[in-house]
Amino acid sequence: MSQETPAAAAPAEEQPPQEAEEAAEDQAGERQRQKAWVARKALIQHGPSFVMSLDRSASATQVGRDQFGVSGGTVHGDVNNYFGVSAEHSEPFAGVVRPEKIAELADVFRGCPSFDEALARLRTDKVVVLSGGRDSGRRSAALMLLHRVAGNTVREIVQPGSLSALLAHLDSADGYLLSNFAAPRSNPLRESHLIGLRERLERSGGHLVITVEPSAALDDVPFVRWTPPPAEEMLDAHVTPRVGDVAWQQLCGLAPVKEFLARQHPPAAIEEFALRLIAVHRGEADEGSLASFSEQAVEAQVARWLTDDQRKLRDKAFLISLAVFDKAPYAVTAELADVLYTRLQATADPRQSPVIPVFGSSREDRLGLAHAHGYAGTEVTEWGVVGQFIAEFREERMSKALLEAVWNLHPSARTALVKWIKQLAGDGRPLVRTRAASTAALLAEADFSSAMAHLIEPWADAPDPGSWLTAANALTLAHLLKVPTVLPVLRDWCTGDAERRRWTAIRAYGLLGPVVPEETLDVLLNAIRQRQSPAYEDEELTEEARQFADALEVLLLAVREPVLRALAERLGSERTVRTYAVLAFLQACEQTEEPDGGPLILHWYAAALADDDLATAGHLTAFWEALLSDRECSERALRTLGTWVRRADSRPETEPALASLLGHISTEPTNNGRVSHLLRTLRDSRVTPSPTAARLLNHLSGR
Repeated sequence: MSQETPAAAAPAEEQPPQEAEEAAEDQAGERQRQKAWVARKALIQHGPSFVMSLDRSASATQVGRDQFGVSGGTVHGDVNNYFGVSAEHSEPFAGVVRPEKIAELADVFRGCPSFDEALARLRTDKVVVLSGGRDSGRRSAALMLLHRVAGNTVREIVQPGSLSALLAHLDSADGYLLSNFAAPRSNPLRESHLIGLRERLERSGGHLVITVEPSAALDDVPFVRWTPPPAEEMLDAHVTPRVGDVAWQQLCGLAPVKEFLARQHPPAAIEEFALRLIAVHRGEADEGSLASFSEQAVEAQVARWLTDDQRKLRDKAFLISLAVFDKAPYAVTAELADVLYTRLQATADPRQSPVIPVFGSSREDRLGLAHAHGYAGTEVTEWGVVGQFIAEFREERMSKALLEAVWNLHPSARTALVKWIKQLAGDGRPLVRTRAASTAALLAEADFSSAMAHLIEPWADAPDPGSWLTAANALTLAHLLKVPTVLPVLRDWCTGDAERRRWTAIRAYGLLGPVVPEETLDVLLNAIRQRQSPAYEDEELTEEARQFADALEVLLLAVREPVLRALAERLGSERTVRTYAVLAFLQACEQTEEPDGGPLILHWYAAALADDDLATAGHLTAFWEALLSDRECSERALRTLGTWVRRADSRPETEPALASLLGHISTEPTNNGRVSHLLRTLRDSRVTPSPTAARLLNHLSGR
């Protein structure tokens, strides 16, 4: 198997500072006009699962999927590098594995298809290469292979400088185990290396098992990919001999046991869980200890990953990237993992340039390393739903545990992690920007003050409105994670004098409307009443007015009737609130449903008529009357009505609701004249006359 020469990684920032700043400003200009409702949908579509509470009516976008990638819980890891052991080492053996240990292992070991394949090959070829992850139980499998063919005498071999150095020492009919043999790409293991070993073993009657990482370079060498037995079979093997079959059937029906078996765990964790289960059966522990074990196992696994000196920094970067992009396209995870790796390497050793193999480990190997799997799924983009290969941790709690451990237990990584997350926040892809915000929220849950200082406050204080949106998303998601200090921060920012932080808080409140509707509306209205500056300057809407209108629009569409009622009741009594409420309603009228593209507000009005909800229909009518009488909004409102009429040409089922609405808002002579002129214009259009407009005009004339 040929291997590409590793390529030096490009610097994280390839552009000169001035060009990079200009590019960032251009991108900011594109992002700052993103509509509030569109930004909310992007947050729900691309955020973590807990963000769905912002949209109680939303349904999961995942479809039935085929499973690909790693099977059977196989774990793939790094190449182990050993230094200082020469080929002429006088004593190649570390010693004989204790027979008692082999006997104990034989009592609980269960076979599987990959074990049977390796055993058949070992009996025929005298030597077998077993490829498997470090946590997959490959060493136990190797010992059992040798036990089956060579009895209890198994000799462990010290890592040799070369396999040829072993020839003179394989002189007995024993079993030999060479664990974690390093086969780097610069010196791959070849079939020619094994020919002499095989001949020597045939003469002596011995057998040799070599275990390697899945990433080891095995040129033309046949090998067996180790896949452990199912978790239930391994747990059964540990428990049943000690408690009996009847007790096992009862124990495996316990809820904590079912939950444990539904998740992926390495064999070592299964053995430890078995000991707790036996203790529960004997009355030495309660079921609570079983429930807490799974979470402790996740934390222990994360600790092993991050502190393992034999695991490459690039692979650790991939783990962190997958924690950020769990249930996202694998290609995005891998691409941005390498960007994180370059930053982590700069922290670890600034003098050493990071090296990234352009065509290195396979996708399946990298997913196996992370205890993850892949499946054919979909991604929602601005161009529609597209197919993607999605990567996902098998253990759903792994993402949070990994990020918390990196942030709190390995603070030396913070500098690189913060720079990386900030880079994600400036990415052109909504998915990447949203995950930057959700990551900041998870870090805020782990250490709120540090996440605020390093990420959220710098975003809120940046000149780029896109950064304000990221900060708002992060605070929104942090509140969904039940971080108690979020709402006090939002209240302070919303009524404060820092304009950028105020925008951030206003947008966050708009997003949080479905979660805390009463507080959101109360804080927004109080902030609006405190504003002294006009909403329009030189007939142009001010940025502050846009902020409040955007927040009220999102709140109105997400919460609906309670907010509609509260705002409608203030149309005639609070002039300042009226300005922003009318503008928010106009923006809401321009939003459409997916996938049919029908107007959200018109559908809302039609539903109110169908349900005989006269109050809601009356409030919607009152808002339209206010729009048509508003000097700043009336022209834009008429254009929106024209769009609704045009859409009714192809969607005749919306025409009855539209006729009712136009009839109610045209009772005043001035409004009747405006609406009638609009319909005549659409009816008499030289390009595409509207038949719906003609019917609606006749309806108004015949009232």
